[in-house]
Amino acid sequence: MPDENAPDTDSLAAASGLPRLVLKPREERRLQAGHLWIFSNEVDVQATPLTACTPGEVASVFSSKDRFLGYASVNPHTLIAARLLSRVPSERPGRGLFVRRLEAAKALRERFYHRPFYRLAFGESDLLPGLVVDRYGDTCVVQLGTAGMEAMKDGILTALGKVVGPRAVLWKNDSPLRELEGLPLYVEAALGDIPDSVEVEEGGVRFAVPLAAGQKTGWFFDQALNRSAIARHCAGARVLDVFSYAGGFGLQAARAGASEVTCVDASAGALAAVEASAAANGLAVSTVRGDAFEVLEAFARERRRFDVVIVDPPAFIKRRKDHGKGLAAYKRLNQLALQLVDRDGILMSCSCSSHLAEGELIEAVQRAVRHVDRFVQLVWAGGQAPDHPVHPAIPETRYLKALMFRVLHA
Repeated sequence: MPDENAPDTDSLAAASGLPRLVLKPREERRLQAGHLWIFSNEVDVQATPLTACTPGEVASVFSSKDRFLGYASVNPHTLIAARLLSRVPSERPGRGLFVRRLEAAKALRERFYHRPFYRLAFGESDLLPGLVVDRYGDTCVVQLGTAGMEAMKDGILTALGKVVGPRAVLWKNDSPLRELEGLPLYVEAALGDIPDSVEVEEGGVRFAVPLAAGQKTGWFFDQALNRSAIARHCAGARVLDVFSYAGGFGLQAARAGASEVTCVDASAGALAAVEASAAANGLAVSTVRGDAFEVLEAFARERRRFDVVIVDPPAFIKRRKDHGKGLAAYKRLNQLALQLVDRDGILMSCSCSSHLAEGELIEAVQRAVRHVDRFVQLVWAGGQAPDHPVHPAIPETRYLKALMFRVLHA
């Protein structure tokens, strides 16, 4: 019987020529369970100093018993010091690896989507940690979230060309999270002429989606199923869409026959996109620009009421240390929203914070209920669309919650 603790000489040979990262004893267990992250305190820095690595460099990862664990991109200056890219000794990261990963990702999306409008690559869930690609027909918008992906951007662009053959590719690298990786923020064309906006059809509505000037990668494909779910309850309803962005919820509610739709957002550009899409589709909506909390407070003072209220805020909890403050913000937002829901109405409360569990959002709504003399029933719970698959070993990839509550006056 072979000794499982003996060094893997074949893997050692395949991984030669790269920097080594050796983990402390038993720190490989999470990787062996499927996770892709290596934290800085898991590395044996006496044996393999992290400071010897350049941000974005690819290293070979070994257990304390010299067993090969995989290839990872390294950033010695961040808490997540390395992210596993491959577990196969003969599969060093490069253009070929990106081609195979993107082909597998594309095959999944084509099972669910009849047209090429979807998130093509969703980071860790597609075994491409730090890479996000949204596809809008022959235009792709790419976010490089780690030093490793930034260092391999040329290979990524070449692989995209082979797998989907886009006419235009936009680097949308303006997320503040890049600063944690020591990376600059920029938005620039990688290939072709980038249109100011693209058209996305969803729920029978044609949306004008801004790209370079839009939020994140342009369109929030992840909410597609939840927008469809709430639209079914909007016929004849007065609908309020808070943090509306380009009107994904509100315009589908209007198409479903809502008697009135009000979209609230702080961005003038987002509301301009709402109005342009409404006009193009022959739909009637009103828009209100302002801070969502202040607008909701003003509506309460005016005693305005709605049959359906949707709150889809940005992540209030971006890091674990923000949990307490963020949870309080979710409670306050839902408390303000609940005051505006008319008798026997509906509240859809969303969160894209991966650090907020679904149960915590339910609890935040229930705590809010006690302050506004309401009773709620949770009637539907949604999550992210299938182009945002969940990696079972990485709970952080299951981030989106969309909870539909029936609201009764106590």
